[in-house]
Amino acid sequence: MSSSIDDPLFLGLDLSTQGLKAVLIDSEGTLIHESSVNFDRDLPSYPTTNGAIRGPDPGEVTSTVRMWLNAYDLIMERMRAAGVDFSRILGISGDGQQHGSVYWSKDAERLLASLDASRPLAEQLEPDAFSLPRAPIWQDSSTTRECRELEEAIGGAQALADLTGSRAYERFTGNQISRIRRVNPDAYNATARISLVSSFMPSLFLGSIAPIEVSDASGMNLMNVLTCKWDDRLLEACGGPELRAKIGPEPAPGGDFLGAISPYWVRRWGFNPECQIAPFTGDNPATVVALSTPGDAILSLGTSTTLLLSIPPAETAPARFTTSHLLSHPTTPDAHIAMLCYKNGALAREQVRDRYADGDWTRFNALVEARPAGNAGVMGLYFPLPEIIPPNVQGSFFFSYPTAPADDAQPEPEPIAEEEMPASAHPRAILESQLLSIRARIAAILPPDAPPLQRLVLSGGSSANAVIRQAAADVFGMRVFVAGQEGAAEGGAQLARYAWWRRENGGAGSFEEMRAMDGAGARMKCVARPDWARERVYAGLVGVYRAAEDAVVRICAERGQGA
Repeated sequence: MSSSIDDPLFLGLDLSTQGLKAVLIDSEGTLIHESSVNFDRDLPSYPTTNGAIRGPDPGEVTSTVRMWLNAYDLIMERMRAAGVDFSRILGISGDGQQHGSVYWSKDAERLLASLDASRPLAEQLEPDAFSLPRAPIWQDSSTTRECRELEEAIGGAQALADLTGSRAYERFTGNQISRIRRVNPDAYNATARISLVSSFMPSLFLGSIAPIEVSDASGMNLMNVLTCKWDDRLLEACGGPELRAKIGPEPAPGGDFLGAISPYWVRRWGFNPECQIAPFTGDNPATVVALSTPGDAILSLGTSTTLLLSIPPAETAPARFTTSHLLSHPTTPDAHIAMLCYKNGALAREQVRDRYADGDWTRFNALVEARPAGNAGVMGLYFPLPEIIPPNVQGSFFFSYPTAPADDAQPEPEPIAEEEMPASAHPRAILESQLLSIRARIAAILPPDAPPLQRLVLSGGSSANAVIRQAAADVFGMRVFVAGQEGAAEGGAQLARYAWWRRENGGAGSFEEMRAMDGAGARMKCVARPDWARERVYAGLVGVYRAAEDAVVRICAERGQGA
């Protein structure tokens, strides 16, 4: 079916921890418009810090669903004020922060289907459409009990990783559901459907609850990562026999539309009634869609720090590990994404900047550049939040190591007090330890016959920092590239464009073919090249870092922290 619009646009929305971002691209994939809403700054009536609410229970982190609804209205207002012609938009997709979950009431479907175009979303949907006003998000670490129970039910951490692509993680949605069922059974019983953040988002456009998308479903500990179907044993373990109905239909693949935009959006904002809604995915898969070509590694330097590697379809199933994740690919059947995810990303770097560099990035960068690679024999590991890798460690830990060990022996790190760590060393220390943690693990998650990685593509807020770019090039020994567009939000727009492109081509064609036609990758700009002398220093520090991390795990275990 051909559209009646000669110059269509495609909207991608990114609902991240700290804000909502909108990106418009045209039919050739060119960026046309960007708008954003920052939750703390633009919606200050909500009690969030960096978009999240902590407590009251230990490890509990949520966000307010009503705030997200308000953000939808506000970003539409900003787009209209900027002159966006909503009638040209023929496809909408996007992404949400992974693992977060929204709990719909038994009235939700009726309320979604009967929205009054004269009134904003929040006024009509909250609180009656939701059985829980706050959504657990990915920073939550309150479900350790549920994680251990799930692993025990399935036969251990490795068995669960083999089945779902990941061991049980506190932030994963199945464990969040399990805890809500235990601590708030009334709310669980009042829940008719459960969405991920990414399926909550298209539900608002469709006027009905959307299915969960296949790649984002990989972050729930509920789906078989090889068959891409819900697993009844996992559903039963996490939510009892009723969870099958609450979770909805089998996960939806990308590349097809779910349905037309609801009349509410046509009447209130002037959207084209021909506009179609595609499945929304998670923020990490959307980043892969936006930025990745074969042979690339993507390092997302946002609120979290995430490494992403695309694994093409193969006869042999990819390896699954208890220290990494395997996700289904959002556009390519039988392909996967390998992922390392760290909770302490940008916020940890910002804390070091604030404490040791007067809150100034220019000062932070100067301190990094004033220290040599290897930081003159000191190392710092910073976990202000309970970490994912290694599990649940928290605190700051400092070590010294000999820079010239005798007889080429592996240098052994020794714990030191914070006072023994030069104040000027902390900025380089946090960059080196965050990047060395990834380098120490990257070989294990690649298939054994994989060719060497060619490029490191940076995304996220910190990718604009030239000193961080150079540190990444030196630690990984790869050229560093950045893209000129908006990462996950742009990936969402590309998913909408892909569903439209496939429909225009009679349902044929792969995402890679579409991207090749518009020169995907050509807009990538090389921003840093490795200094090979520094790379050799870091190659020699991988073992030192591993030993330091092992020491942190032991210290935290003695304190009663950790897995």
